[in-house]
Amino acid sequence: MTAERGVIVKVSGPLVVAEGLPNVKMYDVVHVGHPRLIGEVIELVGEEASIQVYEETAGLKPGDPVETTGAPLSVELGPGLVGSIYDGIQRPLEALEREWGAFIRRGAELPALPREKRWPFTPAVNVGQSVGPGDVLGVVKETSLVEHKILVPPGVSGTVVEIREGEFTVEEPLCRIQTAQGEQTLTLMQRWPVRRARPVGEKLPPKEPLVTGQRVIDALFPIAKGGTACVPGPFGSGKTVIQHQLAKWADADVIVFVGCGERGNEMTDVLLEFPELEDPRTGEPLMNRTVLIANTSNMPVAAREASIYTGITIAEYFRDMGYSVALMADSTSRWAEAMREISGRLEEMPGEEGYPAYLGSRIAEFYARAGRVRCLGKPEREGALSVIGAVSPPGGDLSEPVTQNTLRVVKVFWGLDDSLANRRHFPAIHWLTSYSLYGEVLEGFYKERVGEDWPRLRRETLKLLQREAELEEIVRLVGVEALSPEERLVLETARSLREDFLMQNAFDEVDTYTSLEKQLRMLRLILHFHDRGLEALEQGANVEALLQLPVREEIARAKLLPEGHWEEFEAIQTRMERQIAEILRGTETEAEAQAKTEGARS
Repeated sequence: MTAERGVIVKVSGPLVVAEGLPNVKMYDVVHVGHPRLIGEVIELVGEEASIQVYEETAGLKPGDPVETTGAPLSVELGPGLVGSIYDGIQRPLEALEREWGAFIRRGAELPALPREKRWPFTPAVNVGQSVGPGDVLGVVKETSLVEHKILVPPGVSGTVVEIREGEFTVEEPLCRIQTAQGEQTLTLMQRWPVRRARPVGEKLPPKEPLVTGQRVIDALFPIAKGGTACVPGPFGSGKTVIQHQLAKWADADVIVFVGCGERGNEMTDVLLEFPELEDPRTGEPLMNRTVLIANTSNMPVAAREASIYTGITIAEYFRDMGYSVALMADSTSRWAEAMREISGRLEEMPGEEGYPAYLGSRIAEFYARAGRVRCLGKPEREGALSVIGAVSPPGGDLSEPVTQNTLRVVKVFWGLDDSLANRRHFPAIHWLTSYSLYGEVLEGFYKERVGEDWPRLRRETLKLLQREAELEEIVRLVGVEALSPEERLVLETARSLREDFLMQNAFDEVDTYTSLEKQLRMLRLILHFHDRGLEALEQGANVEALLQLPVREEIARAKLLPEGHWEEFEAIQTRMERQIAEILRGTETEAEAQAKTEGARS
């Protein structure tokens, strides 16, 4: 298509209105002004096209040229994605820095994938073989952790006329396919419009959890592979640390981390820390299975929307290879703020709190791209895309529109609480406000792979924490002395669950990650003490003696026992039984002595 040239008629911050583009389409990319800033058409009214510009618009004026590309905003998909750091419109930041220094000049354009690097390609199909959308043509060993499958693009099917083995750049032809429309040449790279979800063979129900190693998540509020979760919370409650922990420890093959409108210092921490992190599963650098998309709050607001769509499209691409992918978006509130600003400049009718009326549908469309799927093409494979979005409600007000619209579509809610954060209880996920709709769905997995009693232990834990909240109301009114011994034991067990199980130190070498097996053993210890304590109280044991048992300190320190040291958990339980038995023997002796004294009196 020949590029059309129009002119600017109005500039309003990141919004530019142009005319003289009769053939332009919605969501087409255009170059704006003499600096050729990158923009996207978001509204067509008569002869005027409204464009959101992804770069600073200072200096633009009416009469400046606007040139169409004739294509929607798309990402380049191919070898070279993993380990890369991009901005919101998939410009490679490291390459831009090498080219222009620390400050990127406006209108700068560089290819997202390196053009000069050669990749070793091993074919998986033969000449004469019929192929269709999603079929694996061959593989490229992209990093030590990711084998990059080269797929037939959606919409292409036919017979392989030629396929070559060897080293290729992303632009060199490696396969020719005879299609019904004629011969088509394929390369290592394909492009895909970011606003369109990539097609799948079939959406499948969730069947296993995305194991994160974070006890409050895995044990109480699990997320399924292919599931959706949101982490709302006020400033300082630990959203970013949770996102980093999930990126490091989640049981996913590929991580896509999107910083959307975050403060510059937080994004800097990500960019500096991630390349230094070690993948705990393999000892390799974590970047060998990570894609970072960096967008900060001082960048033009329109680029926030692009960063979200760029991230989810890259994540879908790896899902189509049959991988489990986890996308972290931090935070979707900044994206919503960008929508509110652009909507205001378009003079649209505002919805609640000034957000556009379509806020809910945009958020729903984004999370709907998650899921566990049967991928298109041969060989048959399953992929999963889990989406975890942080939400930053002003002042921690969870009734605001972004949080409420997110909660309508996600299945897991990890509610961060600033009162927990102020008490230094991290992760600050509150057990009374959070929930997971995957809990019952995943019970079969936990029973089969972890332990038959896992669902029972989970329910008992939640029940005790709920009961503690009720008893604390009584304690605040009349004091702890008004409680029965059984109720005091409930309070102490709940405290142990909170402090010894739910609290987790992200910076401790052992405590930062807990396997499902260790979580199960920790819960068994705490709840077994509770059950044996109740039995002992029924037999006349003193509640103070129970609560002061030396073994309780060992239960508290069990979270610092290294993985695999299961015999130490068994030893703690053995000592627990012995110490409770000693209390009961002492109770029996006291009862006998009292009976003798009463007999002598009579």
